[in-house]
Amino acid sequence: MSETHDVLVIGSGAAGLTAALELAQSKKVLVLAKGKLDSGSTAWAQGGIAAVLDAGDTFENHIRDTMVAGGGLNDLETVEFVIERAPAAIDRLCELGVPFNREEGDLHLTREGGHSHRRIVHVNDATGWAVQAALLKAAEENPNITLLPHQSCIDLITGRNQKEFSGSGRVWGAYALDEETGEVVTHVARATVLAAGGAGRVYLFSTAPRGATGDGIAMAWRAGARVSNMEMMQFHPTCLYNLEVKNFLITEAVRGEGGRLFNPVTGERYMEKYDPERMELAPRDIVARANDDQIKRYGLDYVHLDISHLAPEFVMEHFPTIHEKLMGLGIDMTKGPIPVVPAQHYTCGGVKIGLDAKTDLPGLWAAGECTESGLHGANRLASNSLLECFVFGEAAAKDILECWDKLDDPPEILPWDESRVTDSDEEVVIKQNWTEIRRFMWNYVGIVRTTKRLERAAHRIRMLREEVEDYYGHFRVTTDLIELRNLLECADLIVKSALKRHESRGLHFILDYPETDSVARDTVLVP
Repeated sequence: MSETHDVLVIGSGAAGLTAALELAQSKKVLVLAKGKLDSGSTAWAQGGIAAVLDAGDTFENHIRDTMVAGGGLNDLETVEFVIERAPAAIDRLCELGVPFNREEGDLHLTREGGHSHRRIVHVNDATGWAVQAALLKAAEENPNITLLPHQSCIDLITGRNQKEFSGSGRVWGAYALDEETGEVVTHVARATVLAAGGAGRVYLFSTAPRGATGDGIAMAWRAGARVSNMEMMQFHPTCLYNLEVKNFLITEAVRGEGGRLFNPVTGERYMEKYDPERMELAPRDIVARANDDQIKRYGLDYVHLDISHLAPEFVMEHFPTIHEKLMGLGIDMTKGPIPVVPAQHYTCGGVKIGLDAKTDLPGLWAAGECTESGLHGANRLASNSLLECFVFGEAAAKDILECWDKLDDPPEILPWDESRVTDSDEEVVIKQNWTEIRRFMWNYVGIVRTTKRLERAAHRIRMLREEVEDYYGHFRVTTDLIELRNLLECADLIVKSALKRHESRGLHFILDYPETDSVARDTVLVP
């Protein structure tokens, strides 16, 4: 089955819906979501959105904070471009009805690690839910937008899939598996926006949703786009340690409002050893390494995050979602500490894009966590991620509308061919390989790295690639198989990038090269 649209948007989070709403003013837009429409990372974002809105704050301060956190690897022009557009992005969200917290009519601003000022607008500690809900409501009410959940994109359609073969690399949409019918649909479009999120589930412990398997990054790479800085994987210092509940994040703002870290065995408040000036408010890479070091050094399962020295009313008012969730698990954060561990949190690298959100491939724009725009550099500053989604979602839409008349009508595209495949009889192979990837990536390519461990990971990836490609060639696609193939591709890109960087910078900390080079260089991989 083949369908043709003006614009195809892959992903229904902040970046995808921002682009769709802008484009739908004059174009027909199809938005594909893997799983439910609100199952991406946007809905999970607890902290908020960073913007200069305070009288004493300036764009220069926010730019400097972003560059410092990013280890100098950020692109200054991109950082300026995004931060100067932040207040307008917040205004648009207010117009869409996002109920940001206010104090006497003004937006309430909180502070997070790495920020020199209070500049995080938020909706309690569940900002992402509110933003996702407002964007979805606007998209559902727009007659030019069609939202299709439960679609797993397999690959981008390029000139290679034209009836008359072309090596141009021009993107014409995507092949997607409709999970409900089991059919692969050919979605053809004049322009395609990739907003498919990050690759967090490459790791054993991750705060990312189940679907964050790097699909967009892997598809763009296979289609011929460059990727950049994939070794820069951000680990959040404080994910709840609980064997029943996986991936529950304890927001940065808990430390921003006075939470302290302690070693549960020695009772010591240890951040003064690692960053005596900023303590718990140091950027995430430093706090995550400190937590990791304490856990490894003392053989701990977790460390303690404690905010119980503050008034219970203050804690419950600021962190209602977290408080309620923890109470359900028998943990009262107003009376005692929360057990936490570091966990993969954000993919700072990705598909290389310019300020117009263009990728290397004609017809393909990208925005959000699947991209490397130059904003985050070697480490993302807290609450800059949703901001990037709004700014580049809009940039992609504007550029598409500006060059619309120059975009050709799509040619005839070959349908998906599954004439030589059968239904799988060995789902266990997928489960085994998925678990293996996540475990060796956590152990060998985690918070602290060595060349030897990276080479071991590379060796495992080579072996698994043969297995997965053989399996993919013989069996009908399922979402699990699509995700496994993409996870392995992203694991390979992360390891290759990490082996190329012979220095420690930001999130890439390698014992063989502990020094930081005087010149910051991106790690760009070319397909």
